[in-house]
Amino acid sequence: MTYPEKLYLGEGGEVSADFRRPIGEPDLVLGSGTRVTYLATGASTGGGFGLYHWEMGPKRHGAEPHLHRTFSESFYVLSGEVGLYDGDSWHDASGGDFIHVPPGGIHAFRNHSGAPVSMLILFAPGAPREAYFEGLDDLDALSDAQKADFLIAHDNIYIE
Repeated sequence: MTYPEKLYLGEGGEVSADFRRPIGEPDLVLGSGTRVTYLATGASTGGGFGLYHWEMGPKRHGAEPHLHRTFSESFYVLSGEVGLYDGDSWHDASGGDFIHVPPGGIHAFRNHSGAPVSMLILFAPGAPREAYFEGLDDLDALSDAQKADFLIAHDNIYIE
């Protein structure tokens, strides 16, 4: 494995870091009680990655088995217990556990504990996941064709 092509060609470096303190309120609250904070979006990282703080309440919910063709997805559990599916089996994951899913990898997650869960979700490269997250609460109101178009547009391929 080698390093990727140089992205910075200058000589002396630049002042360009993006420091962020907690903002108090999440960027998005879903009807399930899930709170999502956009720590770094694909747009803010020049397409490099997207990083999201995902907090699920005690209600049992999550994402069914699916895959993505254009990006990888990684989960790092901060607190609580969450079920992470690796395409073959479910794992009871807790603080410090990590799973990386390459493009095409079947995966899922769910809060089966009935207690709050907090985790970081990383997408690489940085897909525009915000529009997908923001459309989740409206899926039930869509026709089957509209739902299929939404999922295709956001590279979410659910496994039957």
